[in-house]
This record gives sequence, structure tokens and C-alpha cells, in this order.
Amino acid sequence: MEGAAPETESVVWREDAGRFETPDGEAFLQYRLPSPAAMDMVHTYVPRSKRGQGLAARLCDAAFAHARGRGMRVVPTCSYISVRDQTPSSPLLPSASCFSLLLLP
Repeated sequence: MEGAAPETESVVWREDAGRFETPDGEAFLQYRLPSPAAMDMVHTYVPRSKRGQGLAARLCDAAFAHARGRGMRVVPTCSYISVRDQTPSSPLLPSASCFSLLLLP
């Protein structure tokens, strides 16, 4: 992708599958659209052999950029996403998993 930001250039949006993934499809972020204004990010997966390379963060960044660009709010059902973006300006909507994670000691 010419001109793409380095952090999202290796992420493919698969609208038909409801996911963002690496070109080989092995690492992915699965989402649902409960409404036209919300993206429920339900699962992030990176195979053990590819962990530690920042792939989950790139998938998350691409999904957030996608949602933000379409004026959507994010429901952080996935535990990785619920703890990753805790900034005051983040477009997160509350989810049960988010609250249960934040209550852990």
C-alpha cells in the first residue's frame, strides 16, 4: 500500500469476514457491527510463533483508525483492546469485560 502509515500497512481489512488481519491471515482482530455507529471488537489473536512483533498493536491501531474514520464508537469486548487504549479521547464504549478487567488487583 503506497503512502500507508507504517503501523497499518501490513493489515488487511476483510469486511466480508468481519476482521482485520495480517496478509497471511494468521493474526487477526475479529469484530461485529451491532449498529451502524458501533464496532464491537470481540477477539484479537496472534499465533505464538509471531508474538512479540507488535502485530496485535498494529491490528488494533488499524481497527481503531477504521472506526474513527467512520465516526464509530468502539465496544472493547476483547480483553486486549479494553486494557490497551485507556486514553480520555479514546472512542471506547463500556463493556462487561472491560469493567471486570479493570477491577482485578
